[in-house]
Amino acid sequence: MRVVIAGGHGKIALATERLLTDRGDSVAAIIRNPDHADDVRAAGADPIVLDLEDTDVEAVAAHLSGADAVIFAAGAGPGSGAARKLTVDRDAAILLADAAEAAGVHRYAMISAMAADVAAPDAAGDPVFVAYLRAKGAADDEVRSRSALHTTIVRPGLLTDEPGTGRVQIAARTGRGAIPRADVAAVLVAVLDSPETAQHTFEVIAGADRVGDAVAALTRD
Repeated sequence: MRVVIAGGHGKIALATERLLTDRGDSVAAIIRNPDHADDVRAAGADPIVLDLEDTDVEAVAAHLSGADAVIFAAGAGPGSGAARKLTVDRDAAILLADAAEAAGVHRYAMISAMAADVAAPDAAGDPVFVAYLRAKGAADDEVRSRSALHTTIVRPGLLTDEPGTGRVQIAARTGRGAIPRADVAAVLVAVLDSPETAQHTFEVIAGADRVGDAVAALTRD
């Protein structure tokens, strides 16, 4: 399988790259900073230096040619303002969807956020965080609306750098909880291996179920 990951230097992305390449898949990682290329190579992926805030559909689509799936793992990151939540967390995700359609890549996995589907997050909260949730929600809605894409949206809980356990809880609503980034990466790989998870949106936190079992249960009658 050939997978292209946008936001390829993030911690979840690097863990996903290792999992995929360790089992023999081909992975390319879209990164903005060329200084991150060696980290991506160390994870087994091929770096693609491309700024998703300063490019177009044709340029991105050219890098997706021949891919079986794309993963959107990019984010404006801590310390960024509300404007970049829109240009990265919303607009770059939509750009990747446009490019995937143009390149004929149908499988799309998205790392989103809990509460991204809340229509009006608490206006009294942190305005940047509210902007982030709204950006994520808008991206989720837009990508899910594309009939040409087989989209799975993964909404993890509080991310930690603890070692992965291989066990999670997955549901439309899990309630608040934490999850190691390594386990989110394992869920993404399981999602790619399970095309029947397309058109599903779910939350994931640490739990008692093996990753494969939890993902399989999404589509069980």
